[in-house]
Amino acid sequence: MLLFRSSGADGHGKLLVALPGKVFIKLDDGEHELQSADKLSWTYHDVMVQLRYAGDALRVQLHSPKDALHVVRMQWEYDQPATTKFLGDHWERTYGDLFFQPASSEKKLPWYFIQHDDQSTTCFGVKTGCNSICHWNIGDGRMHMSMDVRNGGSGVELGDRLLHAADIISTKNKDGENSFATARRFCGMMCDKPRLARHPVYGINDWYYAYGNNSPKLILEQTALLTALATDTYNRPFSVIDAGWAHYSTSLPGDCCWGGDFSRPNDKFKDMQSLAADIRKLGMRPALWTRPLCAADEDNKNLLLPVIAGRENPKNPVLDPSLAENIERIKRNISIYKQWGYEMVKHDFSTFDMLGKWGFQMAGDITSAGWHFNDRSKTTAEIILQLYTSIREAAADMYLIGCNTMSHLSAGIFEVNRIGDDTSGKEWARTRKMGVNTLGFRLIQHNHFYAADGDCVGLTKDVPWEKNKQWMQLVAESGTPLFISAQPDALGDAQKKSILEYFAIAAKKLPVGEPMDWLTNQLPAKWKLNGNVQTFDWS
Repeated sequence: MLLFRSSGADGHGKLLVALPGKVFIKLDDGEHELQSADKLSWTYHDVMVQLRYAGDALRVQLHSPKDALHVVRMQWEYDQPATTKFLGDHWERTYGDLFFQPASSEKKLPWYFIQHDDQSTTCFGVKTGCNSICHWNIGDGRMHMSMDVRNGGSGVELGDRLLHAADIISTKNKDGENSFATARRFCGMMCDKPRLARHPVYGINDWYYAYGNNSPKLILEQTALLTALATDTYNRPFSVIDAGWAHYSTSLPGDCCWGGDFSRPNDKFKDMQSLAADIRKLGMRPALWTRPLCAADEDNKNLLLPVIAGRENPKNPVLDPSLAENIERIKRNISIYKQWGYEMVKHDFSTFDMLGKWGFQMAGDITSAGWHFNDRSKTTAEIILQLYTSIREAAADMYLIGCNTMSHLSAGIFEVNRIGDDTSGKEWARTRKMGVNTLGFRLIQHNHFYAADGDCVGLTKDVPWEKNKQWMQLVAESGTPLFISAQPDALGDAQKKSILEYFAIAAKKLPVGEPMDWLTNQLPAKWKLNGNVQTFDWS
């Protein structure tokens, strides 16, 4: 039997995951099956996988003193009704591609999955902040959970230390609890202590009308224009300066998204401290975008990650975050933003810069095989966590928005996380795909992992207002961060009236919106928002 009630079953639906029937490891020479007499301690030569119950979790610890360890895979016998459908997550952002679908033994379900049939909802996952990158596979009468403990694309060299790889948990719906409520409760179980802002985060961003061609003048004009529409004097909005402000790389002059030095501005911006002060005088809170792993052309090659597919352009050298010298540089940059007077930092691109792939390219593998970080003793997940916690430490009381960050490793560290790929100020179809789908299937994480940011309302003349108005309403009334990227000459009376209304809503804490048709609709159209049912037309 796969599941059994936890001790003192209390009607809260908590279940303990049974011990697996088989355990496998992947080493440099391939996959091997481990042996066990008690199903708690599994061995292959001197490699050991130890299992034990810790509260409601099945804890997995690994010891491999000599062999470079790649993956640990656990297997259970597992049958489910033919009508059962499954919802997984993504490693980092979503890409408009989440929905409930039938089991497929080939499809990887990152971090957790929600299983629903006509009778019940059951959830399996790993607790956030784990030291491995995990996924599930369901099908052919079996369930597999794989823990990727590689260092880059090579095996990790743990030496004699014992690695706490993951804590596996599960739950099932309580009486009268629907699938969305069960999934939300499960997200709360996976993250013991989310780090949340004191008040809801909302505001403006220049990206979706400037696309990097920004300037202090443009940013201050937008801030002045929209601050008059933000009436909440207790919780003021943020004005986010997006890509385009930093000192350019000598190899890529004018490239807004790749900077040569993120500790100083380019000639357009000159004085970031004065700009922060000007934003504050206008009535908004200054915030800043950065890309932490950009290296300078003149950096010593020993500080860089090796060339792999996706990271092969010599004009885009990437800092190796496993090196203490690079971590100190990143922390110094974050500290400088605080000294300039910024109250929130959005850091971007770190997963792609490290692994050379976007999330939608990770179906086969999260990175190319064969490469490794300079420090080979830590797993990729540990190195990512070290980067995130270092940024957190340097930020102090500044809020942080993670963008292109590993979702499960961001939880509890960043106040806000961008949960989907970019929306658009140029085409409605992209906002519909990336924005609506993202909110529909990741709202379960909101305020349990972090504040879930579904991305901006790109309010421009290129996107029909009747569509953007619906997107603005959904973001605001779902209780998630509302950021508006408004082209000034696209703001007429109707747009200003709606911004005034939805800024006031976004400034206050609301119940989390519920996509009522998420079991059957990849772009949920029927929503429960602040106690009212609303139907949207996303066509």
